Amino acid sequence: MTPVPATAPVRGPRRRHSGTHLFLAAMALMWLAPLLWTLYAALRPKAVTDKYGYWSLHGPFGLGNFATAWTQGRMSAYFGNSLLITVPSVVLTLALASMMAFGVSRFRWRFNITLLVLFTAGNMLPPQVLAAPLFEMFKHTPLPYSVSSSGTLLDTYYAVIAVETAFQLGFCTFVLANYMKALPAALTEAALVDGASVWQQFSRVILPLSRPALAALATLEVVWLYNDYFWPLLFIHNGDRLPVTTGITNLQGQFLLDYNMIAAGATITVIPTLVVYLALQRHFVAGLTLGADKG
Repeated sequence: MTPVPATAPVRGPRRRHSGTHLFLAAMALMWLAPLLWTLYAALRPKAVTDKYGYWSLHGPFGLGNFATAWTQGRMSAYFGNSLLITVPSVVLTLALASMMAFGVSRFRWRFNITLLVLFTAGNMLPPQVLAAPLFEMFKHTPLPYSVSSSGTLLDTYYAVIAVETAFQLGFCTFVLANYMKALPAALTEAALVDGASVWQQFSRVILPLSRPALAALATLEVVWLYNDYFWPLLFIHNGDRLPVTTGITNLQGQFLLDYNMIAAGATITVIPTLVVYLALQRHFVAGLTLGADKG
């Protein structure tokens, strides 16, 4: 009698993913093509582009447009303005959202779900709807001239930071609340037995465990707030205080547009967000895949 092997090889048609790979390659090309063409235009002198056209492949190539865009566009000053808006907005948003998420996820009280729904529903409202009311409210909010040159909240970083924080707070609260709900309740119960206060439970137990989610949100918020164009343009009237996304318009001449130099300026503005993403890439990917292996 011929013995039967313990495990017989399973033979069948090998699964092919050529269609999926082709689709992903096409989408990646569609996404990268404008960025690569912008970089290509930034490396070409304007005289070469005027002579041969934007769709030509003639050289020479160089970094002259980047140097001109940096000096003529005063990019260093505008980068500083973006830093003064983005960093406080991200820090305030994550700090307030983490405390709110801790309250609605780790404690049961009558209106915790209602409050979370209200925070989330705020993201459904288009920001442009509140542009006029917020402008009028900030216009009639007095501030000392030592704080604001306009005597109101207008033309200050405080107005932009407050609005950016308010509009991003709902999304961050929703994400952090869902993550904190997945943490075992035994952790805070053990801390409570050991005599930990509510603040100690939040700062020493829950907050360190939420680091991957906070890193993922920090990456997204830096990109979103740094690239925001609408609110700074609405509330800040002094051109020297504009962030880099709005200050890049200084590269446009009155009678002539140098699109090669504008492409170089746009490429320069991408560098900070790229650096932030590369620095937090590991935490960002870990935050996106949280709970993927849970049934």
